[in-house]
Order: sequence, then C-alpha cells, then structure tokens
Amino acid sequence: MVTAAQPLFALSRPRAGAVRHLGPQWYATVMGTAILGTAGVALPVRPPGLRPLCAAFWALSLVLLLGLLAARALHWRHHRDQARAHLLDPATAPFYGCLAMALLAVGGGALSVGRDWIGTPAAVVLDAVLFTVGTAVGLGAAVAVPYLMAVRHRVEASGATPVWLLPLVAPMVSAAVGPSLAPHLPAGQPRETLLLACVALFGLSLLATFVMLPLVFARLVTGEPLPLVLTPTLFLVLGPLGQSTTAVGRFAETAPGVLPGPEGRGLAVFAVLYGVPVMGFALLWLCLAAAHVVRARRYGMGFAMTWWAFTFPVGTCVTGAAALARHTGLVVYGLLACALYVALVAAWGVAAAHTVRGLLSGELLAAPRPAPAEPRPVTARTTSGAVR
Repeated sequence: MVTAAQPLFALSRPRAGAVRHLGPQWYATVMGTAILGTAGVALPVRPPGLRPLCAAFWALSLVLLLGLLAARALHWRHHRDQARAHLLDPATAPFYGCLAMALLAVGGGALSVGRDWIGTPAAVVLDAVLFTVGTAVGLGAAVAVPYLMAVRHRVEASGATPVWLLPLVAPMVSAAVGPSLAPHLPAGQPRETLLLACVALFGLSLLATFVMLPLVFARLVTGEPLPLVLTPTLFLVLGPLGQSTTAVGRFAETAPGVLPGPEGRGLAVFAVLYGVPVMGFALLWLCLAAAHVVRARRYGMGFAMTWWAFTFPVGTCVTGAAALARHTGLVVYGLLACALYVALVAAWGVAAAHTVRGLLSGELLAAPRPAPAEPRPVTARTTSGAVR
C-alpha cells in the first residue's frame, strides 16, 4: 500500500504500485517546464539573471524527463493491462503525442540554453538523439492514434476535444526544433535535407491540424460546453498556432547558406506572411479559451493535470511572437512575447504547485474518479438559434 508521503518520490524512485495510474499525460509537465527555458532565451529583452534561470528550468525538465521515462517503463512492465487500456481509451491515447513533444522540447532546449551547463558538443549530441527519437515517436503517434480512433475507439464528432490535436502537433515541434541542428551538419546535402525534412513535417502537421480543428470548433459552438476538467485543454489549440509560427521563423533564419537561390529569401517572406495572421488567430483563440476557463472556474473547476495545458501552448506563442519581432522589427511583437511569458511563468507556478500538492497527498497517482456532472446552463439553445 502507498502512503500519502510516498508519491512524492514516485518520479525519482518509482514503485510498481505507485505508477499504475501514471498515464502519458504526465509528460506535459516536462513540456511545460522545458518551454520556460526555451521561451525565455527567445525574448527580445535580456534582463540580468534570466538566462541562468532559463538554464535551470531546462535542467529541471531533463530531470523530470528521465524520471518519467523510468516510471513509465515500470508502468509498462508491471501494469500492461492498464497500459493497453490507455491505448484503447479515446480520452487517453492522444496524450501519447506528449511523449514525443517532451523529448523534442528537452532536446531543443539543450541547444538553445542547456549548452550553458553541459557545453555545446554535448548539447548537440543530446539534441540530435532526442530529436531523432522524438520525431520517430511523433510520426508514429500521428499515424497510430488516428488509426485507433478510426478502427478501435468509439468516438463521435459531438465528442471532439482539443486533446485530439496532441498527436498531430508533435511533428510541428520537430519542425520547429530541427533547424537548429542544421548548422552542425556538414554543408551541402545533409543541411538541406534536414531543413526540407522540417518543412515537410511542418506541412504534415499543419494540414492534419486543419482537418481536425474544425471538428473541435464545431463541437464548441454547436454542442454542450466541454466538461469542467477538459476546459483547460482549449489552450492546446494554441500549440499548433504558436509552434508553426516559430517553425517558419526558424526556417527563415536557417535557410541562408543552406538553400541556394531564391528559396532562402522566400522563406523569410513566408515567415512574415504566414506568422502575422496566424498569431492574430492565436490571440483570438486565447481570449476565447480564457473566457471558457473563467466560466468553468465559476462552476467549480478544480485542479487536474489538464491545467498543464496553460503552459506549453502559451510558450509556443511566446517563441512565435519573438520570431515575428525579429523578422518584422516591430516592438509590439516583442511586447507581446514578454507579456505572454509573464503569463506563462504564472501558469507554470500554479500548475507546478498544485501538482506537488497532489503528489504529496497521493491524489494524482490514485485511481481516477468519475468526473462531476457539468452544470446545466441557464439558457438553452433552440432550433431557431434563439435562447430561452
């Protein structure tokens, strides 16, 4: 039997019984922590002490990743029935995309800020390994999870949630972090191959998101509001928006010297023509998601691991806005990046504090309980579109 104090050590010294209900959604803690470092060093301002703090957050994300990989290995070894149940659960299976994004986030952070602690050669090797494994896992999840949804899961369009986007966003994270490795490859074909592979991953993820996102938006507008526990997942939509804006910015910065002729200059133009409208839509969605969260809090939404959705997606918008600030020279995008980073730090602090408290109490590693029923709205939709 696991006592209340034992779960505190579940990530550093995982026990077979403590990890039975440790699902893939826990990798969101790694993603949310790693993006604090990556987004911080991308800001257009350099206040004293920020870079060492960002390096410390990256180091923490690496420790969390190693602990979770060990815990999840125990989970698969001792609780294969539960692991198979996760794969066959349409509410849990999409979170396998978080494993790929956690690997990629830590790998990308190694080269952007982790090199301050481990040195550039080690950072390049670590990034290359995590990028390769994370991309393979991400592509596997992008195929396997939709396949399971089609042939094994029983899902309906009316039940669409932003969680469905998770396995499709993972290749976009690869597209955003991969270009940083290009300068460390031999000039010529290797660099060009990597950069164009990242562009292909960008297109793969973007088009898949364009297919899935209308289902989420249609459910949001025409169906019932999301269950309280899932309301924070509305912030997940910011992930492909901010990450794709970050990716095109990285393409433009890496292309000179890699792609011959006008292709390199074209990517610089594309970074602005694509990034500006997409960032505008991201801000619109941010306001919409925030309004839903405020409503959910009024109805009694408590803490759940879905609160980590407030971190990584917002962090991608920070890096996206920072990329636009570099490519347009506009101060407003720099101010936007700084404002979003402040919100990111606050969100991470709240999510981390509640997570530690839940580990201390053992609640977060206990068997899941049925979610409370959603309060019925005061007004109801009619077939004419009016309310009564």
